Amino acid sequence: MRTAIIALLLTTTPAFAQDGAAGIAFNLGLGAQSSPGYFGADGNVTGPTGSFKLQRFKLGSLGTSNEESLGLGFTGSFRYIGPRSADDYAELTGLADIDPAIEVGGGVTYTGSNFDVYAVARRGLGGHEGYVGEIGGDLIFYPSDVLTLRAGPRLLAGDEDYAGTYFGVTAAEAAASSFTAFTPSSGVLSRGFEISAAYDLTPDWGLTGTLRYDELLGDAARSPITQSTDQVTVGLVVTRDFSFGF
Repeated sequence: MRTAIIALLLTTTPAFAQDGAAGIAFNLGLGAQSSPGYFGADGNVTGPTGSFKLQRFKLGSLGTSNEESLGLGFTGSFRYIGPRSADDYAELTGLADIDPAIEVGGGVTYTGSNFDVYAVARRGLGGHEGYVGEIGGDLIFYPSDVLTLRAGPRLLAGDEDYAGTYFGVTAAEAAASSFTAFTPSSGVLSRGFEISAAYDLTPDWGLTGTLRYDELLGDAARSPITQSTDQVTVGLVVTRDFSFGF
């Protein structure tokens, strides 16, 4: 089963805070997501998902804030990839199990009045120890004071370690399975498009729905493991704003 959580941990330009009490404010989300059982699967599974976004932090003369700040900023990036096991998918019999992985990294953003773009890089820990890079952007629409719509493209690249972990087949695995040996190269592995809608139920509570389509490319698409190059993820998260003073 693969459950992916992609969260922008921080989108802000660090600054020296002049006013306001010391404290922290953040948005936390929990919900459910339907996503491919593994990269290249021809079917989805449903599992938990979530999000976290730092909105404000102030301690002494230092602080950060992402409250509608325009221009260049910095962002943290996190993704969780669940384990892959042949016990869960008969078609993967003979392939080695893959442990869960956490990807951690960051990058840059640019925010305009009705759009934003980003470029991030992450390092894997656990199931894979490779590097991935992702770029994307959104047009942002505000149909009402309580509804925000976002839509934009996504592009994901990975190094040989990442590609080999999720799309490669070793000689030993080929001998034990129905797959032929395959050694994928680094490069762009998927392109896609994501749309989301965030609705404010109250000043503190909200709902965010997300639909993402990815098309596997290059060696990810050519891998004998890949059953389908079309990957669709749908999620619904309940969000809550929290703030604490120091």
